[in-house]
Amino acid sequence: MNKKNIASANNNQSWNLLFFAWILATSGTLISLFFSEIVQLPVCVLCWYQRIALYPLVIMLPLALFPFDVKIIRYASPLVLLGWFVALFHVLVVAGLIPEGVQPCVQGIPCSETHFTLLGFLNIPVMSLLTFSLIALLLFLSKKQCTQNTY
Repeated sequence: MNKKNIASANNNQSWNLLFFAWILATSGTLISLFFSEIVQLPVCVLCWYQRIALYPLVIMLPLALFPFDVKIIRYASPLVLLGWFVALFHVLVVAGLIPEGVQPCVQGIPCSETHFTLLGFLNIPVMSLLTFSLIALLLFLSKKQCTQNTY
C-alpha cells in the first residue's frame, strides 16, 4: 500500500470513530429526553450540567463528518471533559462520598437520589459517566488515527 491509500484508510477509520461518538451522543440525548419528558423523572442540577455538555455534541459532531474535519475534536473535547467530571462528581454524590454541605442540589430535587436503576447498579449518573467515557475514548482514537496520517 502506498502512503495515499494508508492515509485514506486511516481517515475512514477516524470518520467511523467520530460517527460512533455522534451515535452515542445522540442516544444519550434521546434517552435523557425520554426519561425527563415521557417518564417524567425529575432532573437535578447536576443532570442539567451534564445535558449542557452532551446536547451540543449532537449538532457539532455530524457537522464535522460532512465533509470530514478532525478539528472538531479540539472543540468537542472540552464539552466531553466537562460532562465527564460532572458525571463523576454526580456518581460520587449518589455513592455518598461527597458531604452534603458540598452537594449543589440539596433542596428541591436532590442529586443524591436515584429514580431509575438498571440491572441493580446502572443508575442514570453511572450511565452518563459511561457515555462520556466512551465518547472521550472514541474522540481520542479518532485523533490518533488522523495523526498517523501525517507520519
